[in-house]
Amino acid sequence: MKQLYYDVKKCLGCKSCEIACALAHSVTNELFKALKEEALSLPRKKILHHKGKNYPVSCRHCKDPKCVDACMACALTYDKKAGMVLHDENRCVGCWMCVMVCPYGAIRPNIIKKLPLRCDKCKDKNEPSCVKACPTGAIIWQEEIEVTK
Repeated sequence: MKQLYYDVKKCLGCKSCEIACALAHSVTNELFKALKEEALSLPRKKILHHKGKNYPVSCRHCKDPKCVDACMACALTYDKKAGMVLHDENRCVGCWMCVMVCPYGAIRPNIIKKLPLRCDKCKDKNEPSCVKACPTGAIIWQEEIEVTK
């Protein structure tokens, strides 16, 4: 299964990935039309700046996800086959427990919709929109890297 990886040495902090993510999750994929109709979604990833470096942050789809354990409504589940945390918006009560327990700060609240926002790897596409949008190739979409101890 494929995962997102980041090369922070290549990240310019241009936020192209954030814009592509927002558009990918909007009603329309036309930026100016989405802005005009106030239909632009919030991005599911964000770029953080620290000590002169840029760090793309998005859901890591942990194999032992704290967000799933903390979800009192069982709106979050981990799909081992897909290797990702899935979110059932119909079950979600907007309690933000997932936001609070994520050790990476990768889940953000959408206060208007009362739903958490987290990367879904653009599950309906062959490749996440952020990967295509990154001008430097700092976002990498590849088979999961096995870490041996």
